[in-house]
Amino acid sequence: MTALSRASGRTELQLAAEAARAALAEAAEVTGGAVERPGAILSYHLNDSAPVLYLARELRLPEVGWHNEIYGGGTQSASILADAAMLVTAGIADSVLVYRALNGRSGRRMNTLGLKLGEGTEEQFTHPYGMAGPVHQFALAGQRYLHDAGLTDEHTFGVVAQSRAHAAGNPRALRREALDLAAYRESPVVASPLRRLDCCQETDGACALVVTRADLAPAAPRIHAVVRGGGPGASTMDKADDVTRIFSSYVAGPLYEAAGMKPGDIDVSLLYDAYSWLVPRQLEDFGLVRRDELGHVLHSREIAWNGRVPVNPHGGLLSEGYVHGLNNVAEAVRQLRGGGTAQVRDAEVALCTGFGGSYGSAAVLTRP
Repeated sequence: MTALSRASGRTELQLAAEAARAALAEAAEVTGGAVERPGAILSYHLNDSAPVLYLARELRLPEVGWHNEIYGGGTQSASILADAAMLVTAGIADSVLVYRALNGRSGRRMNTLGLKLGEGTEEQFTHPYGMAGPVHQFALAGQRYLHDAGLTDEHTFGVVAQSRAHAAGNPRALRREALDLAAYRESPVVASPLRRLDCCQETDGACALVVTRADLAPAAPRIHAVVRGGGPGASTMDKADDVTRIFSSYVAGPLYEAAGMKPGDIDVSLLYDAYSWLVPRQLEDFGLVRRDELGHVLHSREIAWNGRVPVNPHGGLLSEGYVHGLNNVAEAVRQLRGGGTAQVRDAEVALCTGFGGSYGSAAVLTRP
């Protein structure tokens, strides 16, 4: 990863190149020189990043094999691992460079992006009612979910405060200060029930990973299972019976089936925490915490790195920064290697998620 900031003073290409060079250098070291250049390059973006071919040229690659740019945001942060793994498994590339680079604060900001594609066709029906961006849409779903689950602002505060506590020892994190309930409640409301502190960081930065054959890196974490899917819900409220239903309710079952695992097998969860209420929703959907236990788990901080269900021990998107979820995947790798900032004891199985409303992705990574 590059340093994370609110004003990088650099182009997305420069950020991508720095992260990519660091990832490739580490891959060369881990594989004893077997992986020095990527056989394929993948990235995802919302027209706000460095193009793959520009990065290949910046890295001075003599030639480029399979390469692709996937249009999409947070939903891709887990499922792009499957795209890379399929290329390796199919024998198309021995190694795949995956990256995400953006100037999400000083450049194109996520909170100004349209809710849907279609040249404003759908927005004409939502903008008059204050739906000016994703935060307003997901606030509506969050309001209903918190009501139905019997959760209050004391519980969303628990999510944010634990995120800050985790970030306190993370030198990469943008927000490392302690947070009390009074300060949380003083934070301006953006769209009820979401305060500013309930929303993820706007960040400049880049993150890169290298996926390669298991025999070339026998000690590296494994991509064990990945799923992608969704349906009507928080992204298409007019078509949903339940506006609170997000991607996790669709992909949790298929993920466990593909992995041959159950919720009790998960040691650490890297949950896409674009908004604080998404943490309890995902804990419930992935079977990690029953709904009637959520209040206690959040209030007593059992989502801490040394708690019952560790969540985002690096601070997540709420506190470390927002590299569209790929930084959460990087933390999963650190945890499975035993080098996390707040290391979960004996972490062997990590859950990573990618949120995009009612559709998204999830992956299980394992220690070999």
